[in-house]
Amino acid sequence: MTQFQTEIKELKEQVIEMWQLVHSQLTKGLSALLNFDKDLAREIVMIEKRVNAAELQIDKNSENILAIYSPVAVDLRFVLAVLKINTNLERVGDIAEGIAKLIIDTDKPFKQELLDHTQVVEMYGEAVKLVEEILLAFENEKTTDARGIFKRDEFLDEINKKANHLLIIYLKDHPEDLQQALNVLSIIRRLERVGDQAENIAEEIIFYLEAKVIKHTQRKGNGKNA
Repeated sequence: MTQFQTEIKELKEQVIEMWQLVHSQLTKGLSALLNFDKDLAREIVMIEKRVNAAELQIDKNSENILAIYSPVAVDLRFVLAVLKINTNLERVGDIAEGIAKLIIDTDKPFKQELLDHTQVVEMYGEAVKLVEEILLAFENEKTTDARGIFKRDEFLDEINKKANHLLIIYLKDHPEDLQQALNVLSIIRRLERVGDQAENIAEEIIFYLEAKVIKHTQRKGNGKNA
């Protein structure tokens, strides 16, 4: 194995490690929500610094490979994809931190009826699975699995679309839960963005393996998969 191949391999391993860290952050956030565990939420906020540090290191290593080796073809596409995937993963980390802060700022445990009514727990579980499954697509270099993410994200989109209406209905009977309802809505909005990041990553995997560019904005805009 050449030095170039070694550095490409190490870069992929670094991305996978960051991915696993971000996945762990999301998973802890779900647990913190279900158990109203503010200590766990604070741990997520603290660990976010590691996510940011990992992003900076991966960017630096990617730029060094581009500058030193001038890769071409699939190797070039891989490094370019990693630069974008790295940004998407950092944003997922930010989302996990944002959800953790909402849990910390909430006065008392979320009412189970509110969680059930909005499907936020189901949505959160699906978001965690999306991050896990797109990682497997990256590790195994399977574009078929990456394409499966587009369909899976529709579930998150549907819950997000219904959220305002469902919360209005809920608040008619439970006006005292306004603050909790607003926090749940904020969590739902953030989880929808996790789906968007997963789709962006799927596009980058397809780009690097197949040299095909899929326009995410067009697909979301016309409601059809590319």
